[in-house]
Amino acid sequence: MSSLDLVIAIFEFVILLFSLSAHECAHAWTALQLGDQTAYQQGRVTLNPIKHIDVLGTLVFPALMIFGPLLGLGLGGFLVGWAKPTPVITRNFRRVKRDEMVTTLAGPLSNLVLVVVGFLLLAGIAMMGSEGRVAVVAAMNMQVLLEGTGWLQALALIGYLAIEVNLALLFFNLMPIPPLDGGYLLRNALPYRAVGVYDQVGRFAFFLVLLLGGFWIRFFMVPSNRLIESGIALFLHLG
Repeated sequence: MSSLDLVIAIFEFVILLFSLSAHECAHAWTALQLGDQTAYQQGRVTLNPIKHIDVLGTLVFPALMIFGPLLGLGLGGFLVGWAKPTPVITRNFRRVKRDEMVTTLAGPLSNLVLVVVGFLLLAGIAMMGSEGRVAVVAAMNMQVLLEGTGWLQALALIGYLAIEVNLALLFFNLMPIPPLDGGYLLRNALPYRAVGVYDQVGRFAFFLVLLLGGFWIRFFMVPSNRLIESGIALFLHLG
């Protein structure tokens, strides 16, 4: 395990904690705006990770995925995790079905916003001349170079990891399997008679996520990464 691998792993873990907190905070804030104060009263409208931590999903599972390969455990892949679910009482909404869907979408949307922020950070660094271009290219190859500006490389690495982590969280949460956000969205779109049948799927959710999660995330991540890399390449040429 090199010191660089450890630094990248720590960066990933911190970014994941913040991203999961932003995701749940977005659910809680949106529910509050639409009339449900349940999450607000429990202090969940905050980016403080302590308020959102689920021991297994926020700490243990991500830690195994991030640090496992460094310890030779053979784990890894796309980094995902989950936080403590945001409590929502839908009867407090003014328009229950619409407001529940808006609240559900707020979580994945927060991850998309963080992807855009990461992209803009990389684009801005790429426009800062030769050192900026070097820092961005190094970050996209998960490298840190001895020459160049250290803080610039650190910022570029944070931007790139923010994109990767939040893309994975975005697509993971949109899987149409309960209790993920995609599952709630699909459930609200189903006709009444199909809801009961679909609810039975929830009993096998964990196994379905393990079985299909990697394929699902990879299916969307590969073209998304190509698109982002093409966009960054434009700024590298302009810089």
